[in-house]
Amino acid sequence: MDDLILVTGAAGFIGSNVARMLADEGSRVVACDWFEHGAKWTNLQGVLLHDIIRPDALAPWLQAQAGSLSAIVHMGAVSATTETDVDLLVKRNIRATLDLWAYATERQARFVYASSAATYGDGSQGFVDDDSPEALSRLKPLNAYGWSKHLVDRRIVDDVRRGRPTPPQWAGLKFFNVYGPGEAHKGSMRSIVHQIYPAASRGETVSLFKSENPAYPDGGQLRDFIYVADCCAVIRNMLRAPELSGIYNVGTGQARSFADLARAVFVAADEPAAITYRDMPATLRGRYQYFTEADTAKLRTAGLAPNFHSLEDGVAAYVRDSLRAECSTAR
Repeated sequence: MDDLILVTGAAGFIGSNVARMLADEGSRVVACDWFEHGAKWTNLQGVLLHDIIRPDALAPWLQAQAGSLSAIVHMGAVSATTETDVDLLVKRNIRATLDLWAYATERQARFVYASSAATYGDGSQGFVDDDSPEALSRLKPLNAYGWSKHLVDRRIVDDVRRGRPTPPQWAGLKFFNVYGPGEAHKGSMRSIVHQIYPAASRGETVSLFKSENPAYPDGGQLRDFIYVADCCAVIRNMLRAPELSGIYNVGTGQARSFADLARAVFVAADEPAAITYRDMPATLRGRYQYFTEADTAKLRTAGLAPNFHSLEDGVAAYVRDSLRAECSTAR
């Protein structure tokens, strides 16, 4: 495959894994991201890239392509669920996505973009990836980040419903709780696996949030944890099925507790589990999802679901292939 594919957020967590996968499979990958002064560039170390574009130079670059772009995989966004600068979310999550949607429509490039399980809010409406306008209108995200992703989903579905021009293929992927290599730069938004592994590898006690919901014990809050390699496999399968379009959940379909996750980290580190619990920050109270679990029926029926890693296997692979060496280097 020698397709020219633009990957935005290509130095970020999911984006860098996608860029590496596509380049390894023979695509000409153009990476778009801000690198700044940190170590994000190391996420693309060893990746054969066709070009690198800064986001502020993307518009003229796109206009110069004259229809040669096969697909846009748009992973670039503010990914912090705690972000309170709504104008920033409008600029980077909404406006940037809709501008790329318009370009992909005009130039007839396939368009795959990152949505989020945060669009489901408190889960009272379930976690079914029904992309009908009626179903989407019932969802109420708990934070501005989720709202920014949900607004884009609704706008795109509205274009489709009204018969407006669209890209030849489009897909909004509702990622659940992703963990894996390439997330070190994410600070407080890193997965719990990355946050607790250094202490777990030394046999130290790690702490998780207490529960403020009597239906869930401390550490019993449930999430659909998914290994980043499985997210990449879904994107690969989507790009290989150009006849498919729509909004799809990207999760394993099996919720597990944060305590399960922590125990899996200790097992992978070959240390006995030692877990304590701390109060939930005030900024999360009332806006915290206690349960997420992707309904994967649509993904599986479409033939897009890979053979998902179990939580234990995914954590073990992450520790073996990345975290162990990362922590050894840090020391």
